Amino acid sequence: MSNLKRAQEFCDLWATMDLDKIMGFLTPDCFYHNIPMEPLVGHAAIRPFFEPMVAGCQSMEYVVHAIAENAHGWVLTERTDIMMMSGKKVAVRVMGVFEFKDGLISAWRDYWDLAQFQSQMA
Repeated sequence: MSNLKRAQEFCDLWATMDLDKIMGFLTPDCFYHNIPMEPLVGHAAIRPFFEPMVAGCQSMEYVVHAIAENAHGWVLTERTDIMMMSGKKVAVRVMGVFEFKDGLISAWRDYWDLAQFQSQMA
């Protein structure tokens, strides 16, 4: 069974900024690595990371440019994450990898350029 649709639904869900629904896509023991930051494991660590980000944004959107799935069911997304933060539009290019277990994301790694984000927030 393909995980492409599930990954696209997850990316689309960010526009709602509904953290309960977003967390519902992750396994309770999900491994999340928002590179270049330290990895987080489990809802108890991941949710507090997202809460201030969601609260500080007026809007969010994950625009998926390309999406592919490998033989292991991992889904790779090339996307632009667009956030309206403190009245500033911030757009960051991201390469994301999602691993799935029983239809939920069990591991999620996002690769992006921190300097690109910081320059837009300046």
